[in-house]
Amino acid sequence: MRRGFILRVLSVAPLLLMLNTGRADDRPQSKAASVLDFTMKSIDGKELALAQYKGDVLLVVNTASECGFTPQYEGLESIYERYKDKGFKVLAFPANEFGQQEPGTNEEINTFCRTKYNVSFPVFAKIVVKGAGIHPLYQFLTGKETNPKYAGEIPWNFTKFLVNRKGQVIARFAPKDEPEAPEVIKAIEAALAERK
Repeated sequence: MRRGFILRVLSVAPLLLMLNTGRADDRPQSKAASVLDFTMKSIDGKELALAQYKGDVLLVVNTASECGFTPQYEGLESIYERYKDKGFKVLAFPANEFGQQEPGTNEEINTFCRTKYNVSFPVFAKIVVKGAGIHPLYQFLTGKETNPKYAGEIPWNFTKFLVNRKGQVIARFAPKDEPEAPEVIKAIEAALAERK
Protein backbone atom coordinates (compact mmCIF):
# COMPACT_ATOMS: atom_id res chain seq x y z
CA MET A 1 0.00 0.00 0.00
CA ARG A 2 2.71 2.42 1.03
CA ARG A 3 4.92 1.52 -1.95
CA GLY A 4 2.01 2.04 -4.37
CA PHE A 5 1.29 5.48 -2.89
CA ILE A 6 4.93 6.55 -3.32
CA LEU A 7 4.96 5.33 -6.93
CA ARG A 8 1.76 7.32 -7.66
CA VAL A 9 3.27 10.50 -6.14
CA LEU A 10 6.48 10.04 -8.13
CA SER A 11 4.55 9.55 -11.38
CA VAL A 12 2.58 12.78 -10.78
CA ALA A 13 5.64 14.86 -9.73
CA PRO A 14 6.91 15.60 -13.29
CA LEU A 15 3.40 16.72 -14.29
CA LEU A 16 3.20 19.08 -11.29
CA LEU A 17 6.62 20.45 -12.17
CA MET A 18 5.53 21.11 -15.76
CA LEU A 19 2.34 22.84 -14.61
CA ASN A 20 4.28 25.01 -12.19
CA THR A 21 6.81 25.99 -14.89
CA GLY A 22 3.98 26.77 -17.28
CA ARG A 23 2.43 29.18 -14.81
CA ALA A 24 5.72 31.02 -14.37
CA ASP A 25 6.13 31.40 -18.15
CA ASP A 26 2.61 32.81 -18.47
CA ARG A 27 3.37 35.74 -16.17
CA PRO A 28 3.54 39.14 -17.88
CA GLN A 29 7.03 40.14 -18.94
CA SER A 30 8.54 42.97 -16.89
CA LYS A 31 10.74 44.11 -19.78
CA ALA A 32 9.41 46.96 -21.88
CA ALA A 33 8.76 46.24 -25.55
CA SER A 34 8.31 49.86 -26.62
CA VAL A 35 8.57 53.46 -25.45
CA LEU A 36 4.83 53.30 -24.71
CA ASP A 37 5.41 50.77 -21.89
CA PHE A 38 6.89 53.38 -19.53
CA THR A 39 5.23 55.54 -16.90
CA MET A 40 6.99 58.83 -16.25
CA LYS A 41 6.59 61.76 -13.88
CA SER A 42 5.35 64.98 -15.42
CA ILE A 43 7.17 68.22 -14.53
CA ASP A 44 4.54 68.84 -11.84
CA GLY A 45 5.04 65.37 -10.31
CA LYS A 46 2.04 63.46 -11.70
CA GLU A 47 2.42 59.86 -12.93
CA LEU A 48 1.91 59.80 -16.68
CA ALA A 49 1.73 56.59 -18.73
CA LEU A 50 3.35 57.05 -22.13
CA ALA A 51 0.74 54.59 -23.44
CA GLN A 52 -1.56 57.59 -23.72
CA TYR A 53 0.53 58.58 -26.77
CA LYS A 54 -0.24 55.35 -28.65
CA GLY A 55 -1.06 56.36 -32.20
CA ASP A 56 1.09 59.51 -32.02
CA VAL A 57 4.53 60.12 -33.52
CA LEU A 58 6.92 61.22 -30.76
CA LEU A 59 10.19 63.11 -30.65
CA VAL A 60 11.85 62.22 -27.33
CA VAL A 61 14.53 64.75 -26.36
CA ASN A 62 16.83 65.15 -23.34
CA THR A 63 16.95 68.87 -22.62
CA ALA A 64 18.85 71.42 -20.51
CA SER A 65 18.32 75.08 -19.68
CA GLU A 66 21.94 76.29 -19.73
CA CYS A 67 23.32 74.57 -22.84
CA GLY A 68 24.56 75.96 -26.14
CA PHE A 69 21.74 73.93 -27.72
CA THR A 70 19.04 75.34 -25.40
CA PRO A 71 17.70 77.65 -28.16
CA GLN A 72 16.53 74.43 -29.87
CA TYR A 73 13.48 74.76 -27.60
CA GLU A 74 12.27 77.29 -30.21
CA GLY A 75 12.58 74.78 -33.04
CA LEU A 76 10.99 72.03 -30.94
CA GLU A 77 8.02 74.27 -30.18
CA SER A 78 7.78 75.27 -33.85
CA ILE A 79 7.60 71.68 -35.15
CA TYR A 80 5.23 70.74 -32.34
CA GLU A 81 2.87 73.55 -33.34
CA ARG A 82 3.18 72.63 -37.02
CA TYR A 83 2.38 68.91 -36.62
CA LYS A 84 0.49 68.48 -33.33
CA ASP A 85 -2.91 68.33 -35.07
CA LYS A 86 -1.62 65.44 -37.19
CA GLY A 87 -0.69 63.35 -34.14
CA PHE A 88 2.83 64.56 -33.32
CA LYS A 89 4.22 65.23 -29.83
CA VAL A 90 7.55 66.43 -28.50
CA LEU A 91 8.40 64.88 -25.12
CA ALA A 92 11.16 66.73 -23.25
CA PHE A 93 13.16 65.08 -20.48
CA PRO A 94 15.40 67.55 -18.62
CA ALA A 95 18.71 66.03 -17.49
CA ASN A 96 21.81 67.33 -15.71
CA GLU A 97 24.46 64.84 -16.88
CA PHE A 98 26.28 67.10 -19.33
CA GLY A 99 28.25 69.99 -17.89
CA GLN A 100 25.69 70.33 -15.07
CA GLN A 101 23.63 72.41 -17.50
CA GLU A 102 20.25 71.59 -15.94
CA PRO A 103 20.82 72.47 -12.27
CA GLY A 104 17.32 73.78 -11.51
CA THR A 105 14.38 72.20 -9.76
CA ASN A 106 11.43 70.89 -11.76
CA GLU A 107 9.52 74.05 -10.89
CA GLU A 108 12.37 76.27 -12.10
CA ILE A 109 12.73 74.25 -15.31
CA ASN A 110 9.00 74.50 -15.98
CA THR A 111 8.99 78.27 -15.44
CA PHE A 112 12.04 78.66 -17.69
CA CYS A 113 10.51 76.61 -20.52
CA ARG A 114 7.14 78.41 -20.38
CA THR A 115 8.41 81.99 -19.98
CA LYS A 116 11.62 82.01 -22.07
CA TYR A 117 10.50 79.74 -24.94
CA ASN A 118 6.68 79.55 -24.62
CA VAL A 119 6.91 75.76 -24.60
CA SER A 120 3.51 74.08 -24.82
CA PHE A 121 4.61 70.48 -25.48
CA PRO A 122 4.94 68.02 -22.56
CA VAL A 123 7.98 68.55 -20.31
CA PHE A 124 8.69 65.82 -17.77
CA ALA A 125 10.43 65.76 -14.39
CA LYS A 126 14.22 65.80 -14.45
CA ILE A 127 15.75 62.33 -14.94
CA VAL A 128 19.15 60.69 -15.43
CA VAL A 129 19.84 59.80 -19.07
CA LYS A 130 23.39 58.41 -18.81
CA GLY A 131 25.59 56.57 -16.32
CA ALA A 132 24.77 55.66 -12.72
CA GLY A 133 21.05 55.88 -11.99
CA ILE A 134 20.05 56.02 -15.67
CA HIS A 135 16.27 55.98 -15.98
CA PRO A 136 14.76 52.76 -17.45
CA LEU A 137 13.33 54.75 -20.40
CA TYR A 138 16.82 55.83 -21.38
CA GLN A 139 18.21 52.35 -20.70
CA PHE A 140 15.63 51.20 -23.26
CA LEU A 141 16.46 53.95 -25.77
CA THR A 142 20.23 53.47 -25.57
CA GLY A 143 20.48 49.70 -24.95
CA LYS A 144 21.78 47.35 -27.66
CA GLU A 145 19.26 44.66 -26.73
CA THR A 146 16.22 46.92 -26.69
CA ASN A 147 17.14 49.38 -29.46
CA PRO A 148 19.89 47.74 -31.56
CA LYS A 149 19.62 50.08 -34.56
CA TYR A 150 19.83 53.35 -32.59
CA ALA A 151 21.65 52.26 -29.41
CA GLY A 152 24.56 54.05 -27.80
CA GLU A 153 25.13 56.44 -24.91
CA ILE A 154 23.61 59.88 -25.02
CA PRO A 155 26.54 62.15 -26.01
CA TRP A 156 25.06 65.49 -24.90
CA ASN A 157 21.89 67.48 -24.32
CA PHE A 158 19.25 67.60 -27.09
CA THR A 159 19.78 64.09 -28.48
CA LYS A 160 16.53 63.23 -30.27
CA PHE A 161 14.76 59.89 -30.78
CA LEU A 162 11.91 59.68 -33.29
CA VAL A 163 9.27 57.14 -32.25
CA ASN A 164 6.53 55.85 -34.55
CA ARG A 165 2.84 55.42 -33.76
CA LYS A 166 3.50 51.94 -32.30
CA GLY A 167 6.17 53.15 -29.85
CA GLN A 168 9.16 51.89 -31.89
CA VAL A 169 12.29 54.02 -32.33
CA ILE A 170 12.70 54.74 -36.05
CA ALA A 171 15.41 57.44 -36.09
CA ARG A 172 17.96 59.17 -33.89
CA PHE A 173 19.35 62.67 -34.31
CA ALA A 174 22.46 64.21 -32.77
CA PRO A 175 22.37 67.23 -30.45
CA LYS A 176 23.62 69.48 -33.26
CA ASP A 177 20.74 68.41 -35.55
CA GLU A 178 18.27 71.29 -35.39
CA PRO A 179 14.62 70.26 -34.85
CA GLU A 180 13.67 72.02 -38.11
CA ALA A 181 16.53 70.51 -40.15
CA PRO A 182 15.34 68.99 -43.46
CA GLU A 183 16.32 65.44 -42.45
CA VAL A 184 14.38 65.71 -39.17
CA ILE A 185 11.28 67.16 -40.86
CA LYS A 186 11.43 64.49 -43.59
CA ALA A 187 11.57 61.70 -41.00
CA ILE A 188 8.68 63.20 -38.98
CA GLU A 189 6.51 63.62 -42.07
CA ALA A 190 7.24 60.05 -43.22
CA ALA A 191 6.27 58.72 -39.77
CA LEU A 192 3.07 60.79 -39.75
CA ALA A 193 2.17 59.47 -43.20
CA GLU A 194 2.06 55.92 -41.81
CA ARG A 195 -1.42 54.85 -40.76
CA LYS A 196 -2.24 54.12 -37.13
